[in-house]
Amino acid sequence: MRAIRDACQTILKMPAHFTTWPGSLRPIFDGSYQGLRIQEQAVRLDSETLASFGTFQIPTPLWDAMSRYACWVEPAIVHEWVQLMQRYDASYDTGTLHLALQWQESRRDTQQVRQLVSQRLLDPSPLPCVWSRSDLHRQKNYAIDHCFPWSRWNNNDLWNLLPATEKANQAKSDRLPAADVMQRAKVDILHWWQCLDDNATICQQFRDEAAVALPLATPTSPLDAIFNSALLQRQRLKANQQLAEWVGITQK
Repeated sequence: MRAIRDACQTILKMPAHFTTWPGSLRPIFDGSYQGLRIQEQAVRLDSETLASFGTFQIPTPLWDAMSRYACWVEPAIVHEWVQLMQRYDASYDTGTLHLALQWQESRRDTQQVRQLVSQRLLDPSPLPCVWSRSDLHRQKNYAIDHCFPWSRWNNNDLWNLLPATEKANQAKSDRLPAADVMQRAKVDILHWWQCLDDNATICQQFRDEAAVALPLATPTSPLDAIFNSALLQRQRLKANQQLAEWVGITQK
């Protein structure tokens, strides 16, 4: 918490203060810091806790541009930052500085949801594959599918991991489900999300992750609203990355 507090203060005093619009002394970013008393106890780093440090505002056009072109903008910023740090201390070579700023990518992980599905299958009531509606009780094996493909968007959130048959998972591969495919799967996706929301041990995680990753979603949003937020995120991924769409399982 102290590290976050210090980072907030440093950002407001330094880069946010000195980054101005061209030909102007007017800062691009606006923010405020709220004095926060740090207590010696465990804290959950959710949106409410982070908001207690203050506010930081980014102009919408800039946010949209950075989100869309991040894969090109980020390397350029990192390179310029490395050059700046080396000018401050020439004893460090650029390779060492680049390694220090290297982003540690998360790894593809479905283990938590696989365990949740295994527990759910102990209940004899149907658990449908979200893409084919086949009851997973009748399947020898099942898969955990990233609704929005991991290879295009590294996201292991609970809401993004869905129970599916191996056949459906292989057919979908790393493609983005088309809007009408999502709509056809809505009932079964909501059915699975309801299982997560009813699980007292992970419901908070499920809702916090959705609120952080999905546009317009909040920790108290009804599941139907979270689904609509997922549809909006699907459209963003389609527009920004020009992903190939999956039109569903071909019926023979």
